Amino acid sequence: MRSETKYGAALLLLLWANLCVADANPKPLMVHYMPWFVAKPYSDSWGWHWTMNHFNPDLVNPNGERQIASWYYPQIGPYDSLDPAVLEYHVLLMKLAGIDGVIVDWYGTDNFRDYAVNNQRTLALFRYTRKAGLKFALCYEDATIKNEVNASPPFISATDAIAHAQRTMLYVQTNYFDDGSYLRWNQKPVLLNFGPQYFVNSTDWSSIFSVLNASNHPVFFTEDDRLASGTGAFDWPPMWMSRTNNGVLTDTMLRSYLASFEQKALGASPWTAFISSAFPRFHDIYQQAGVGPSYGYLDDQGGNTFRETLIRAMTNRSALVQIVTWNDFGEGTMVEPTVEYGYRDLGLIQDLRRQYLDPDFPYHTNDLTLPRRFYRLRRAYNGNAIVSSELDRIFQLIVAGNLADADVRLTGIESNVPVIYGLSLIKDELQFHVGGYLSGNGVQVESSTNLLSWNRLDTLAVSTNQLRVDLLLQSARTPVFFRIRNLGP
Repeated sequence: MRSETKYGAALLLLLWANLCVADANPKPLMVHYMPWFVAKPYSDSWGWHWTMNHFNPDLVNPNGERQIASWYYPQIGPYDSLDPAVLEYHVLLMKLAGIDGVIVDWYGTDNFRDYAVNNQRTLALFRYTRKAGLKFALCYEDATIKNEVNASPPFISATDAIAHAQRTMLYVQTNYFDDGSYLRWNQKPVLLNFGPQYFVNSTDWSSIFSVLNASNHPVFFTEDDRLASGTGAFDWPPMWMSRTNNGVLTDTMLRSYLASFEQKALGASPWTAFISSAFPRFHDIYQQAGVGPSYGYLDDQGGNTFRETLIRAMTNRSALVQIVTWNDFGEGTMVEPTVEYGYRDLGLIQDLRRQYLDPDFPYHTNDLTLPRRFYRLRRAYNGNAIVSSELDRIFQLIVAGNLADADVRLTGIESNVPVIYGLSLIKDELQFHVGGYLSGNGVQVESSTNLLSWNRLDTLAVSTNQLRVDLLLQSARTPVFFRIRNLGP
């Protein structure tokens, strides 16, 4: 849940001429990500963002769905943001959807409320975005300082606020900015701020950033309006406008807001850069959960809201698109696959990326089923070292875009059979690899000339290493067939 500020709402735009991202795409697509979910059985309790102290995920309806704090239900059910299987699933989906990286909603590191828990999960996500070749950036919530100063008793004093924020930035420098996959513009790290809500003066931020190495003084984007010392701003669903229309944000209101934001960015005193947002809907559950009034409602319109805002963001003079959001289930803005919408929103990203940004983008909606199949097998074979190693290799295949081989090997695991791939014949030596499902008891290599009777050629032990078979062929007038068979269960 967010508290609104006098600055309204916003998304960032960067000047792409200097923005360093993978593959040098003309306009990178980043997605805003919430790392704050805690869930059973990975953790020993259900976190606030699934319950909001009102809903009980231990209650399951006849459809097998848990009661959660959302109008929408994730395809894989409520999850823990620290779970490696979930993080693999997310980054593989992003890769195949045409998303270039994540902007994580970040609350610092303090052991206050759930800030430390969120940072732990942010670090875990960072490890998997690197594995998938995705970019990474932070959106810092300086509301954390406000909450810590106003706590009873105060967690930090107002007089220590800037020094505390400096220590936080030093942590960011060591743990995020210095990583090669962190998003940079003009050789400097990109940092968003959802506000500002506490440090409202440019001089405060100059002091906060002064402790950083010169190369790590960030390009800084605030919500809706640029600070005097900042680079630019980003827009956000302007739900505050809905108050004048019984809580409903109309198309006319939305277009007016987006046009006004762009005019500020490109006006008489243009910003150095700005980020343009795209979002599918807004449908929060705060009122039903009893945590406060609703911020308002923006209709999905059968995907038209997302289509319109995404086309605008891709085709305007912004340098970067921020998709709002990957997984804010509490506000209903997620594009992560759900029971209600399936892969529709990710498929739209694929199509529009191909149309406006990258005509050679190769993936389509059907490809998005691979990460879910992969996720289910991670769950089913947790603790099976042999299959887990094969899944590690399949993860790399998907990241590399070798979806045909990934599909064959996933099918082998799903069917509990080995599969042959990488076949080559060099002179009289036949080589191939064996993957899919491999039994811990080993595999048997067999040959046949009639496909009716089979002869054992060799029995091979199976380990976590990739299994390769080398066969010396004999000259023969009749065809010879080979197969691999698991021994035992």
